[in-house]
Amino acid sequence: MDKTALSIAILLILIFSKYIYMASLTSYYTFYLIHKFNVSVQDSQLYLFIFLVATAIGTLIGGPVGDRIGRKYVIWASILGAAPFSLLMPHANLLWTIILSFCVGLMLSSAFPAILLYAQELLPTKLGLISGLFFGFAFGVAGVASAVLGNLADKTSIEYVYNICAYMPLLGLVTFFLPNLKKKKIE
Repeated sequence: MDKTALSIAILLILIFSKYIYMASLTSYYTFYLIHKFNVSVQDSQLYLFIFLVATAIGTLIGGPVGDRIGRKYVIWASILGAAPFSLLMPHANLLWTIILSFCVGLMLSSAFPAILLYAQELLPTKLGLISGLFFGFAFGVAGVASAVLGNLADKTSIEYVYNICAYMPLLGLVTFFLPNLKKKKIE
């Protein structure tokens, strides 16, 4: 397998891990909060909104930070960096769950712009193909994950789902195998 194909495969694994965890939060976070902390539907939606604001901020930050420090480092920090927060969240009280979910949303969302731009740098003459592949894969993984996680929650519990999904950001370890892309200086 050549370097470009291996890099694309690694980036798809990272998208897979990111969007499974994000699907667990966007689809089932309110149910988790209601079940675990006995909050009202209205309060659970407010806490979901806080998480979604963090994802918007993270998405806006990911690209410019990647331009400044390097996309691989942003990918590394975004996905693997979310792991401590995701692993603590199932064991935290309500206040810390909200804080940790904000941190997870901020961290994980900053990965997508960096992943997409990294992939586009790998195949600069195939921008449409890369964009379609990564957006399509992300939406597909999230949709299938929502259904699978819902089925798993029905068979076990919503807390079980969050305990399992908490490990998904650890797949960020595969970022180690991405090559460092150097920008060519124009003279």
